[in-house]
Amino acid sequence: MNLYGKKVLVTGSEGFIGSHLTERLVELGADVRAFVKYNSNNSWGWIDTFHSNIKDNIDIFIGDVQDENCVRKAVEGCDIVFHLAALIAIPYSYYAPSSYIDTNIRGTLNVLQACRDKGVQKIIHTSTSEVYGTAQYVPIDESHPLQGQSPYSASKIGADMIAESFFRSFELPVATIRPFNTYGPRQSARAVIPTIISQILSGKKEIRLGALTPTRDFNYVKDTVEGFVKIAESDKTIGTVTNIGTSKEISIGDLARKIIALIGQDVKLISDDERIRPEKSEVNRLCADNAKALQITEWKPRYSLEEGLLETITWIRESIQYYKPDIYNI
Repeated sequence: MNLYGKKVLVTGSEGFIGSHLTERLVELGADVRAFVKYNSNNSWGWIDTFHSNIKDNIDIFIGDVQDENCVRKAVEGCDIVFHLAALIAIPYSYYAPSSYIDTNIRGTLNVLQACRDKGVQKIIHTSTSEVYGTAQYVPIDESHPLQGQSPYSASKIGADMIAESFFRSFELPVATIRPFNTYGPRQSARAVIPTIISQILSGKKEIRLGALTPTRDFNYVKDTVEGFVKIAESDKTIGTVTNIGTSKEISIGDLARKIIALIGQDVKLISDDERIRPEKSEVNRLCADNAKALQITEWKPRYSLEEGLLETITWIRESIQYYKPDIYNI
């Protein structure tokens, strides 16, 4: 499927990955409608920072995926829907689990039902590597068991199963993308890489983090976005789940030391109890098997970890006003 000229809806368009995807779709010539969550400040999130030649080519739709009537209006006339809207912060899911059920499961149901009713040609539903929980084997392929180790991951498992059920029950053309740990410019302060970088750049001599031993598969945001594009373009992805990751893992401690070396500051790592997940909730190891993505979409990562980190450091240095390094953001 060629995205050029297609009417495309992006939910969660104002967020980290969603804003990068929205930009990329405009560049590819899609007719983009950006679903932005309603707020009284009329903020469009990261879309507000876009250059006018991008922003002026976006149809902004204000609403909430929890409202089924609102979602139906947003989907009207669209050929393709990229569904990224979700609550994603794991620590906050311990405090507000019902919010994750309402947004991540009910919101996904609303999107799927609207797409079914409106005859949308393809839906790209966004999953997460957190649904796998701690790896039972590595690399993790798409057949790996799912484990709800946090209310967040449980809500995303529920959303994934709803998406699968709509494909199996109603032949809805759903493709599920399962990104591993995406990072890059515009990522929120609650994520580990911006946490490390913003603390160092603000002059901290002690960097406070959670557990240092878990490993993650970090994928630069531009590579993740190309994964969305490739999955949308390929007819082979309908009814399937596709991992998007690098097939390389690094511990949080080693990641922090790499960032420290790239910035060139002398700082100490501190494991802060406030930032550590409950023992049985911590995901200790994640590393993607990305063979399927290469096989059915020809996607593969272009950025090395060092290249992505350098771009991220540069952006955060220029955008430090968006971060509050003295405050732990759950």
